[in-house]
Formats: sequence, C-alpha cells, structure tokens
Amino acid sequence: MRNIDLSPLYRSFIGFDHLATMIDAASRNEKQTSYPPYNIELLAEDKYRITMAVAGFSRDQIAIEVQENTLKVSGNKETKEQEQKFLHKGISERNFERKFQLGDHVKVLAADMENGLLHIDLERVIPEAKKPRKIEIGSNLIENQS
Repeated sequence: MRNIDLSPLYRSFIGFDHLATMIDAASRNEKQTSYPPYNIELLAEDKYRITMAVAGFSRDQIAIEVQENTLKVSGNKETKEQEQKFLHKGISERNFERKFQLGDHVKVLAADMENGLLHIDLERVIPEAKKPRKIEIGSNLIENQS
C-alpha cells in the first residue's frame, strides 16, 4: 500500500491530527482475514447493523468489546481433544478477532445471535451541544447564556 503524506492538511486544518491515526488503523484493518464474513447495513439515517456469520459458535464463545472508537468482536473455541475424521471440512471452527472503527458518537445499542448470525445494532447519537442551532438575527447570545 502507498504511504499518504497528510502534512499539507495540517497547515489548514486544526484539530484533525487524529485523521492520520484513523487512516493508519484503516490500513491495518485491510490486513484482517475475511473470516468470519459480515455485512454492514444502514437501517435508518443514524442506525446501523453489523451481521456476522458465526456458525458453530455459541453465545458464551463470543466476546464483544467497545474501547474508545473501536468495536472488537472475537470468537474463541476450545480445542477439542478428540480427533475427528472428516471426509470434507467446509465449516471453519477457528478462533477470530474482527475490529471495526466507529465514527464519533456511534454507540453500540444491542447484540443478539440467531440461526448462526450475530447481529450488532449501532446508532449515531449526536449530543445536543454538537447539533446545529439556529441563531436569530438581532439576538444577543451573551445575554441569553447568563
């Protein structure tokens, strides 16, 4: 992958230094395996769902963690002591860890598992202080804040 020089952006944009960190994290995510397969679905304007195919895993073998803006989903199966003989093995039973970078103010609402599919619901919840507000012409903001 090519290296991207973001230094020209730093001359014009203040407070966007975390952009390089996000791009670096995204490039590291490209190195993740494609297992398990997943979908990211837009349910509504600010609502999302991640669906992962986790056939063969039970609820207690899957861990979901959110730390800062990273959602980490991992599955750990204990190794079987008994040797099995397969004529064909197409169902993978390996452990996995998948990370998703979450945007600002994106919160994990719920997680559920049904028919071998893990569903994780997310929502962008913008705080009132960050939402746009209308300023009336002729209003004195300093008087209104006290």
